[in-house]
Amino acid sequence: MPNPAPQTLYDKIFEDHVVSRLPDGTAILYIDRHLVHEVTSPQAFEGLKLAGRRVRAPSKTLAVVDHNIATTPERRDGIKDEESRIQVETMARNAKEFGIEYYDERDVRQGIVHVIGPEQGFTLPGTTIVWVASTCSTSEVPMPCASAPKASCPTG
Repeated sequence: MPNPAPQTLYDKIFEDHVVSRLPDGTAILYIDRHLVHEVTSPQAFEGLKLAGRRVRAPSKTLAVVDHNIATTPERRDGIKDEESRIQVETMARNAKEFGIEYYDERDVRQGIVHVIGPEQGFTLPGTTIVWVASTCSTSEVPMPCASAPKASCPTG
């Protein structure tokens, strides 16, 4: 029996997470962890509510205030911009409603979503992780990106 072709670490992790393959070659992947923040998560939570669905594994999801808070000492004075404040308040409500751990603007663990994952031990080697941020490819931990070609990432 011939030896199988060598695989990269990426290939091994990807293959370990394939749930099924569609006839066109698209792979449906199991996603181990989800990171969410206040800017893009309201739409996802609204979709779950409209469909009457819950977060399948709340312990595998972590919410953090990321984009809408000051990085200066003035952050103690609260969020001045109304749209930003509403997004943060909405994140807090959704995290509570869906039973998701939440790092709010006063939490010492709060920070940039793709940085706090590794810092807090939530992002682990060999896991698949999804979060929506333009910088998601900058994570310090090697992992298959959920948007890899021919990959689909169910969140259910």
